[in-house]
Amino acid sequence: MNIRQSLKILLTGTISIAALSLGTTTASATNDDANYFEGCSNPDTSGFKFKIHYNSGQNGAYRYIGYAVYNFDAIDVTDGNPQGVPLKFCVTGGSAPAPGSGQRIKNNAASAENFHYKYMARVYFSSGYKGAQDVMGPGQHIDQFRNVYNENASFQWTS
Repeated sequence: MNIRQSLKILLTGTISIAALSLGTTTASATNDDANYFEGCSNPDTSGFKFKIHYNSGQNGAYRYIGYAVYNFDAIDVTDGNPQGVPLKFCVTGGSAPAPGSGQRIKNNAASAENFHYKYMARVYFSSGYKGAQDVMGPGQHIDQFRNVYNENASFQWTS
């Protein structure tokens, strides 16, 4: 092996290690496992600005979402499963779990809050950001979805 080949192997390995160490940020990741703690963190500490609830009036189990979700039932967790896995409500409430804890979000959400200062939050009836929708402006909440109550499949931010 000559010096040129050795340097090429060394450089390739260094770049690979650097890329792995950078990881993925929670704002751009679609990996539910990687975002579990952010999505289920304390309301005062979550960096995600959209909170979806199992029950009306912002009650029951919740989940923070910080990125567009094309289909609540098929989140890409990069495990080789082309179908993805369902996004679920956080398990909250300790020994007496809150209603909806651990349940799928798709077709189970009743209310939501938008904590973003700039963007509109949209929850859609169908996957792929289609169909009827409920919209929350910056800083708004909906006590009970009017158009997608327990019939919700996707979410996205819009300006």
